[in-house]
This record gives sequence, C-alpha cells and structure tokens, in this order.
Amino acid sequence: MIEVRPFAGLGRFRNEWLNARHHFSFGGYRDQARMGFGTLRVWNDDEIAPGAGFDPHPHRDMEIVTFVREGAITHRDSLGNEGRTEAGDVQVMHAGSGIVHAEHNREDRPTRLFQIWITPQRSGVEPGWATRRFPASGSGLAVLASGRPEDAGSGALPLHAEAAVLAGTIRPGETVRRTLGPGRRAYLVPARGTLSVNGVAVGERDGAAIADEGEVAITAATEAQLVLVDVPEQLPGS
Repeated sequence: MIEVRPFAGLGRFRNEWLNARHHFSFGGYRDQARMGFGTLRVWNDDEIAPGAGFDPHPHRDMEIVTFVREGAITHRDSLGNEGRTEAGDVQVMHAGSGIVHAEHNREDRPTRLFQIWITPQRSGVEPGWATRRFPASGSGLAVLASGRPEDAGSGALPLHAEAAVLAGTIRPGETVRRTLGPGRRAYLVPARGTLSVNGVAVGERDGAAIADEGEVAITAATEAQLVLVDVPEQLPGS
C-alpha cells in the first residue's frame, strides 16, 4: 500500500513569521485519518522568517528530529545545549523526562526544514540533544539518525526508538531499493524533485505513506533530494 498525500492537501498554519504544512494532525489542524503513521507522530514542513523562531517551550517523551533543507536553525535548551544546524544536516532532541527548548532562525534569509516526531520505545528517558554535519556525498541514502540495532556503528545520531531517518540525493533515472521488514512502515517526502515509489508518482514535498510493501524501489524522475523515515507499525506491547 502506497498512499500519496499531495503537498497542496496538507494541513496549514501561517502567521507573520511561520509558514507551515502538516503531514499529520498538529496544533490547530486535526484530521482523525492522519494522527500519525506507525510510531511516526509528526512531520511538519516549516518555513521560518529571518530573525524569528520558536521561543522556549517544553516537551516530554518524544524523539524530535530536525532536517534543515535551506538556511540554518539555532537551538538552545534547558540542559545548556546550544548549536547551529545548517542545510543538509540533522539535529536530534530526546525530550524524555522533560526538556525546554527554543529554535530560531538567526540567518538573513528564510530557513526551511522538516520537523519529525517519533514516539520513543519507552517513556522517561534522559533528555538530550545532538547535531551532526553530514558531508555531501554521492548518490543514495545515508542513515542520519537511528535506534535500530542494525545501524549501530554507522555514525548515525542515536534515537530512543527502533526507527531510522535517512536522507540523500538520487540522480535522474536512478533507483535505490529499501527492504521493509515485517511490522515496519515508511514515510517518504521529496524535499526537492520528483520520483516514484514502486511505480507510484510522488511530487516535490508530497508525502508517501508506505505499508505492506516488502521491497521499496525509489526511482528519481528528476534529481531528487528525499527524506525517509522507517518506523515500527506499533510499539512493543501495543
């Protein structure tokens, strides 16, 4: 099953500094059919104006991954962490037992990013934050963050979830293949360009919800930068 969720049909929020689209229910946008996908709870496509951002606010028991598409984001939190994550790089925040953070665009142009929330395997873990620069590489997908045993030692930022966040660029006509194990789901968004998933067309910034597909063949129609999240269908014991 591959369900395409067109960008034009996503939830919307806009004020003087934030232009956001929501792949799943978030804030004032509610769609009972889109409360998440497996243990993936939130995927927001945000554009933040220069000099603006999210003032300090709390979170608990969520793995929050930020993939910066354009510009940069500056993070500060109640643990004393502070850092800047720029385009192509990723940051991970473990909300765990509780954390207060702020995210601001200190640049002179808009910052565009994906904010992805994944439900952790267990609640109350120690909160934390990390960012990593991932060097530009050839074509294909790299594991940016993961809590899956098979990704141990890959250099990916750790997650308190048996999930993985991958990203990369695929050249026109090139195909990359992923295997989805039993009980796994994937959600994919082309940040730039167009592609197909097992023959189903996916446009720029559309979402593709993938379930019950043993192998996933992703073929670029144009040069495509994409982000893919591989998650369990449900938490253990659910």
